[in-house]
Amino acid sequence: MARDRASRPEAKPLRVFVAFDVPEEALDVIERAEGPLRERFPRARWVPRENRHVTMKFLGATWPRLVEWVHDAIREAAAGGAAAPTRVMGLGAFPSPRRARVLWAGLEDRDARLARIATALDVALAGEFAPEKRAFTPHLTIARFDPPVPLEGADLVAAESEPFEVDRIVLYRSHLQRPAPVYEPLAEFPLGADA
Repeated sequence: MARDRASRPEAKPLRVFVAFDVPEEALDVIERAEGPLRERFPRARWVPRENRHVTMKFLGATWPRLVEWVHDAIREAAAGGAAAPTRVMGLGAFPSPRRARVLWAGLEDRDARLARIATALDVALAGEFAPEKRAFTPHLTIARFDPPVPLEGADLVAAESEPFEVDRIVLYRSHLQRPAPVYEPLAEFPLGADA
């Protein structure tokens, strides 16, 4: 009987994260900038366009019994925030351009509004999820390289998008599949609903 309960879909943890979406125009700028790199590194694992977002907090395996609490915590963090102006500011690499494992597009956070929202999420979710160890740096992942590759300075172009506003964050569920995961939006939370 216990085994039957454990095999029910609702008894299994959900893989979830909090992110914000980037407008199509900004994604177009990124695609133009990455074009030459796609030609040079066709075997890289390129993130599909529909999966490109800026992760603010990765929660990972989350038991269904916690989902309502997670919604409430995210709602509280979002309500205390404010809409944030940003724009794509160019390409970069982790851990370094000489040994790039991850290619990313960076986003501007001039007055640290996005960083404050990420911190508020850490605080609101701290009862069940460990806080992030690194400071929040807004970026979206474009590709992963295994083994690492050397990227020349010219590869990491300063592609800039028009400014746009982040006015909501989204709780996504990740369904692990091949060749790429499928991200299902579970709920949207407007920023600054308290204001």
